[in-house]
Amino acid sequence: MTPALLAITLILGVTLCYVAVCAASPFGNCRKCNGWGFAMKTDRKGRMKRGKDCRRCKATGKRIRVGRWLYNRWARIYRAGTNTP
Repeated sequence: MTPALLAITLILGVTLCYVAVCAASPFGNCRKCNGWGFAMKTDRKGRMKRGKDCRRCKATGKRIRVGRWLYNRWARIYRAGTNTP
């Protein structure tokens, strides 16, 4: 097997796996708050306590995956383009 064919096969496999993940679970944990929905901070005694709500995920702890966002955008444009008046 040539290195080019091996690289193409590997890239195709990774892409198909990511497509399957996006189809099965379109939402992932927020990268800023790690899926908690809020920031953690410490009080003066060093104990962890809840901070402010995460602005990026609007306190849900979830975000839409990049692949799913691209698919949603493509589907919206396709539907708008094939819409017959």
